[in-house]
Amino acid sequence: MPSKTHPDEIPKSERFEFGKNWKRFLKSLNNDRIETAKKSLTSMLDMEHLKGLQFLDIGSGSGLFSLAARFSGASVYSFDYDPESVNCTKELKRRYFTNDDCWKIEAGSILDKEYIESLGKFDIVYSWGVLHHTGNMYEAMKNTILTVKPKGRIFISIYNDQGWISRYWRSVKKLYNSNIFTRAFIVLFHIPYLFCFRLMLRTCTGRLSMSRGMSLWHDMIDWLGGYPFEVAKPEKIVEFYHKEGFFLTKMKTCGGRQGCNEYVFEYRNPKD
Repeated sequence: MPSKTHPDEIPKSERFEFGKNWKRFLKSLNNDRIETAKKSLTSMLDMEHLKGLQFLDIGSGSGLFSLAARFSGASVYSFDYDPESVNCTKELKRRYFTNDDCWKIEAGSILDKEYIESLGKFDIVYSWGVLHHTGNMYEAMKNTILTVKPKGRIFISIYNDQGWISRYWRSVKKLYNSNIFTRAFIVLFHIPYLFCFRLMLRTCTGRLSMSRGMSLWHDMIDWLGGYPFEVAKPEKIVEFYHKEGFFLTKMKTCGGRQGCNEYVFEYRNPKD
C-alpha cells in the first residue's frame, strides 16, 4: 500500500534533499565501505549474522545498511520518504542483488501510521539518523513500535541534545535549506571545522576511514543540511521506549558532543 503525505511532514521546499547527497556518495562506494557498514551493524546488534531474520530499514537513505543487512543474510524491507533515496537503495539492489525476492524497496513515511501498520512485524527495525529529521520525532518513534515482533529489536540513533549548541545547529540547517546563496556561505564557513579539522584529527589518530563506511565529505554535507532537526538526551529516549515495553540492551553515546547517540532496544512482551 503506497504511503500518503502526512500533515506533519515538512514541505519539500523547506527540507534537506538527502537523496541527492546519497546519490553522489554512491560513486565512492566500494567493498571496504560495505564491509565496514556490515561489521558496524552486526557489532551493535551483538550478532554474527542476520540469517533467517526480517529486517526493516526505516529511511534507507543511500541503501548502504539495507545492503549490509542483506549481505548478512536478512530478508530486507526498505523505505524512505525521499524519492532520490529510494532510487539510491534500488541502485544498490540492482548492483548487488538483482531480481532478489528477499529485498523489497518502496517510498513511504514513518509518520503515516496506516502505511506502517500495513508492513507487518520484523525481527530487527533499523533507523539510523532518520527519526529526528521527520518534523515529528516522537510520533516517528512511536510508529517504530508498531513494526516490532515480540523479542524483536529496534536499533536507532538520535541526535544528542547539547542545549544552545543544538539550537545553533538547527538555525544553521534551516538557513542552509533557505536558498542556494546561504547554502554556499554555510558550507564555506564551516569547512575549516567540520571537514579540514576533522580530517586532520582522523589522519593524526589513524582513524581516516569512517566507522560506518560513510564518507567524511558527504557526512559533513548531510550534517549541515539535515533539516528538520530534533534532538534528545539519552534518558529521554530510554524512558520513552521503556514505557512501551522495550528494554535497552546496548547504547553508544557520542560523549556529550555533536552527533548521534545509538540505542538497541528489545521488545519484551509483558504477557510472555
